[in-house]
Amino acid sequence: MNKFVYLILFCLLSCSKKQQILIIQNKGSDTLVNLAQAWAEEYKKIHPDLAIAVSGGGSGTGIAALINGTVDIANSSRAIKEEELEEARQNKQDNIKEYIVAIDALAVFVHLKNPLQGLTKDEIACIYGEGGECEFWHQIRGTVVPGCKDNKIIRVSRQSNSGTYQYFRDSILGKKRDLKLGSMDLNGSKEAIDLVEHTPCSIGYSGMGYLNKNVKTLCLNQDEDCIFPNLETAKTKKYPISRNLYMYTNQTQNKSINDYMNWTQSKAAQMITIKAGYVPLDNK
Repeated sequence: MNKFVYLILFCLLSCSKKQQILIIQNKGSDTLVNLAQAWAEEYKKIHPDLAIAVSGGGSGTGIAALINGTVDIANSSRAIKEEELEEARQNKQDNIKEYIVAIDALAVFVHLKNPLQGLTKDEIACIYGEGGECEFWHQIRGTVVPGCKDNKIIRVSRQSNSGTYQYFRDSILGKKRDLKLGSMDLNGSKEAIDLVEHTPCSIGYSGMGYLNKNVKTLCLNQDEDCIFPNLETAKTKKYPISRNLYMYTNQTQNKSINDYMNWTQSKAAQMITIKAGYVPLDNK
């Protein structure tokens, strides 16, 4: 058998093998995107015939894609809404299954030069909420921020399709009040962290998995205590804006997807959750 025939056989075998790889599309929450990517990489070591393509874009984007049947798994940092479930039913995607995959705390942070150590929920609402009068740092306990020329607060927020945006709004303001206009609305948590790091006048919020030493994380005043977001306070929900993180699938999907979702609940997967900075499920 000559070299040319060997080459053809190798190509046929190689192409055939590649065609057998199943690709699962996983899209949604930017809060979850790093954890979902770490899970996907670890799971491929166990199941090399399966690839999980992970992308962000926001919780609302992921859920919309699941409803439209263009992804297999939607990541979300908020619970799916009743109107979204109704839309899924209308699209004959009527077997949506919810998986709680981790616990998170929504952290509020400022520039390292900001002298504040903590805020109350009312003070955060005064800064971010529609009708809130807090436009300058000195309106918050007389705070003066070094390097902030006019002491005017720069509000860093997320786009409205973000589950983090919606959870922050509902937790701080309630569902009948909105965030006021004029904030810097960014696509992801990393972008929010980076902007606050380089902007002394700013304040932002994100899932605690994105926090780093280059910004100051504020505690939240609760009764007589000021509570920081961490693994313990998020797990016990002592930190006042802790939340579950979710993945959603359609139960009519194939066995490979269901097997993967069951694996995310396992001890091995939940150890990766801890490394990513989030709280593992209570039963792991």
